[in-house]
Amino acid sequence: MAALGREAGADPRAKGVLPVGAGEVPKDIKTATYIHDQPSPSLGHTIFRRPMVIDIIEKKFEDLRKEKTLNIYGTLIFGTTASFSGMLANFIFRHCFKVKHGAVKTYASLTTLPFLSTIVAYKLLVTDALYSGNISQENCAVRSSLVGIVCGVLYPTGLAFSKNGRLAVKYHTVPLPPKGRVLLHWVMLCHTEVKGMLIPLVFQMLFGVFNGIQHYAICESTFAKTVHED
Repeated sequence: MAALGREAGADPRAKGVLPVGAGEVPKDIKTATYIHDQPSPSLGHTIFRRPMVIDIIEKKFEDLRKEKTLNIYGTLIFGTTASFSGMLANFIFRHCFKVKHGAVKTYASLTTLPFLSTIVAYKLLVTDALYSGNISQENCAVRSSLVGIVCGVLYPTGLAFSKNGRLAVKYHTVPLPPKGRVLLHWVMLCHTEVKGMLIPLVFQMLFGVFNGIQHYAICESTFAKTVHED
């Protein structure tokens, strides 16, 4: 009986077993429960910050889309005015040289080539310079005006003069020029009608200045919004 009593009253710590009370929880379990129930502050900050970053990116894309749309419209209008200038030059020189052949061919080339040359020249001289940031407002306006004058008036005028002059020589619609005075003869033949090209010259110059200033203002406002949001 004494042996049984000693076995029944033996200290449980002798076997390395510790009784746990009903209201007690080990410290490691408490720590795990706290970490699991309450997310870390950095994770919550990331979750709340993600919609803000997405909104900023969407606004930037929207501003860039508007800027490109306005720039494309302005460039297309600039090229279209050059096409009308080419049509007017072709009409004037066909009338001066009394040419009635190849109307479709000459009008097609004098509508398409000034349009394409104006768009390409404007992109290389103005648009790319604005995106690089190495151009002022005055320089942008001057470049745009020069593109309008050269590609929108001088180029189609020279092209119409050349094409219709060849047709005039080919079909003998006007007296042939004397030797050594070919250019002077053609200029004197149509110098009165060529004065009509002063109208598109002034228009292209003014529209070029306006388009360059507007394009610069759009790029400047878009850049300012981007810097402010950042």
